[in-house]
Amino acid sequence: MGSATMKVGVVDIGTNSMRLLITDGVEEMGRWVEVTGLGRGVEETGSLSEESMATTIQVLVDFGQRMSDAGVERRLAIATSASRDAANRDPFFNRAEAALGVRPSLITGSKEGRYAYRGALSGLDPIGPVVVSDIGGGSTEFVTAEQSLSVDIGTVRLGDRALPDRPPRDVEIERAREMLESTFSDVEVDEVGTHVGVAGTWTSLAAIALGRSEPDLERVHGSVLGLGDVRELTVRLSALTLEETRVIPGLDPKRAPVILPGALIAEAVMSRLGSTETLISEKDTLDGAAMELIGIR
Repeated sequence: MGSATMKVGVVDIGTNSMRLLITDGVEEMGRWVEVTGLGRGVEETGSLSEESMATTIQVLVDFGQRMSDAGVERRLAIATSASRDAANRDPFFNRAEAALGVRPSLITGSKEGRYAYRGALSGLDPIGPVVVSDIGGGSTEFVTAEQSLSVDIGTVRLGDRALPDRPPRDVEIERAREMLESTFSDVEVDEVGTHVGVAGTWTSLAAIALGRSEPDLERVHGSVLGLGDVRELTVRLSALTLEETRVIPGLDPKRAPVILPGALIAEAVMSRLGSTETLISEKDTLDGAAMELIGIR
């Protein structure tokens, strides 16, 4: 086991969000999230847009400075679905490396899932067997103690493919649901004792359900979302324009374009798992990656 006092910084370059965690494995010095929509349009063009890259690099420059100011000893940047699929990934990674002081590592969906599972369980005491679901912008991970399955559908991808309008037409909602049912048809989990949901979609849905004017992370962490709650949120979000969605209490306005696709995915995940409740964790991929970087076993 390595030193638990080493200060590390971990950056998650996601399809929709950029995230930074600074920790020494005992105390968390800070956690930041900025929605940049890096992967929007990748499904259609096969490349990251210059606009989304420029917005993202601005955030990564800030993250790099935060790590320097905090005296971080080791840095790690992990990149997921959008970067896996982008033809111009390497030029983007060059710019990201200059901003962060470390080159992003492209990780598989399976590795992403392992990090999410380890991180999620570090802050909770769930009743097993545990299944962790991580709804990202480009993929959704299903993880148990024995297996990690990454499915190529996420909030940005589903929005690009099936939900061009806000509010959506009934036929678009139906198309999205059919797409999710087909995409998740190969997901097989033997038994679900506790279903744990991690990352921005789950925490945002929990914050909205709690009716907070500002996301209260201490209340969100460890809260429970029922399948009925998720279905009610889907109906509510389906009736709103983007402008109306942006002002929902508890929701980061930048998440407005992806929260309806996220709610539909959350509903499909729970239905596929046969889960009536989801335990929400604020600990996730960042925490699992930080534990590995520090050497905590």
